[in-house]
Amino acid sequence: MFPRSSGILLHPSSLYGKYGIGTLGNSAIEFINFLSRSNQKLWQVFPLGPTGYGDSPYQSFSAFAGNPYLIDLETLIDSGLLQTEDADEAELGDDPENVDYGLLYKNKLPLLRKAYENYKKSDNEQMKFEIQIFKDENSFWLEDYSLFISLKYYFKGYEWSKWDEDILLRKESALKKYRKLLKDDIEYNYFVQYLFFNQWAKIKGYANSKGISIIGDIPIFVAFDSADAWANPEIFLFDKERKPIDVAGVPPDYFSETGQLWGNPLFDWEKLKGSGYKWWIERVRANLKTADIIRIDHFRGFESYWAVPAEEKTAVIGEWRKGPGIDFFNSIKAALGDLPIIAEDLGNLTNEVVELRNETGFPGMKILQFAFDSDEENDYLTHSYNHNCVVYTGTHDNDTITGWYSKASEHDKEYVRDYLDIYTDNEINWRFIKAAWRSVANMALAPMQDFLGLDSEARMNTPGVAAGNWKWRMKEEDLTTVLSDEIKRISKLYGR
Repeated sequence: MFPRSSGILLHPSSLYGKYGIGTLGNSAIEFINFLSRSNQKLWQVFPLGPTGYGDSPYQSFSAFAGNPYLIDLETLIDSGLLQTEDADEAELGDDPENVDYGLLYKNKLPLLRKAYENYKKSDNEQMKFEIQIFKDENSFWLEDYSLFISLKYYFKGYEWSKWDEDILLRKESALKKYRKLLKDDIEYNYFVQYLFFNQWAKIKGYANSKGISIIGDIPIFVAFDSADAWANPEIFLFDKERKPIDVAGVPPDYFSETGQLWGNPLFDWEKLKGSGYKWWIERVRANLKTADIIRIDHFRGFESYWAVPAEEKTAVIGEWRKGPGIDFFNSIKAALGDLPIIAEDLGNLTNEVVELRNETGFPGMKILQFAFDSDEENDYLTHSYNHNCVVYTGTHDNDTITGWYSKASEHDKEYVRDYLDIYTDNEINWRFIKAAWRSVANMALAPMQDFLGLDSEARMNTPGVAAGNWKWRMKEEDLTTVLSDEIKRISKLYGR
């Protein structure tokens, strides 16, 4: 399905810009131009949903909605919804290399509210028309999400399990009451989501016009504190009080001796199957509007998933349970056609998981950094690849190549030098990039940090660490002609 190509992994939050966080504005356009000059065909991003506690894109308030923090303020200024001084006077963070999510929560959201108030006073009939079309086309998730976020602010930010019982349980009288009480807040959230998806559509359209495909990301699980869990309790393993019975995670692995206790609610796959997987079909359909290719995070969970009793403090105690298997993918394919999906098949792979991946035909992932972790018998060394896979130097969960190599044992460094046939530690990041690019894998990607040769301070995420992640930002001066020429050269050299 996928031709030989290459690209860069960079979330929009990591783009440069003066308003505290990378956004869907000029810096995104300039990054696409950089990709084009570098002859890259792929731009991979993280999930684009609104982030909550911990700021992780993989723990979002919605599997469908867009992140308000990524809305570009300069675009709102150009359209007359804000004044330049509104944005310039707001304290959004003055560190060009790190995002301050606390300041964004405190000061950017009020700017969006001000834009909404200005919109209401305007006579912009075209925007009103477009917002109504947006509402109609996205009613499957938009109404519940906008009510959920409005309720979350009404209940002072508490997760929905701590709301009043009548609305926690979605009693019809309570839904009617709060829809009336919070009508303006709900309309505001419609407006914010319109802004996000309108801006993203322009960014994606521009990328596509340059021959660049967007790789999106779908986490298999959703956050407990999400509109999805609150509005669709029947598809999750909840008790009568809407509390999770078991939660998601993975057993002890490469990243953690006690496993990873994600805490996400688990799906009731029997209920989902009975509905023809309707909710999942709509989720994939929505993601195929925002991306050309979708990476499904934790693919192995569709074959078997690790279920941990909700009261446990770590993921050590749990059990493997069977997932929906090939029936799930056949049902989605029947509804949506061929699926341009990458299977994130990392972790504890069994023969059954490999068989499921092969049956779907989806390419799996190869992480080159994992090839040199003192286990010389693994599937990540490039000589073991087939064409139907995607190779990465590392992902958002890895240290940068430069950072990892600086901490590697001398034994592992010696193995790297021997395998890659090098005699120096200089530019080790480029050695890994070139190894990935010349492999037979159909697609090759590297995080922007690896192209820049940055150390561990630029690491995006450390699994198992709750705070301090997802902050890194690039600088405008990073996008040099020298860098784009070198990326273009090696891509041409290795036929990408």
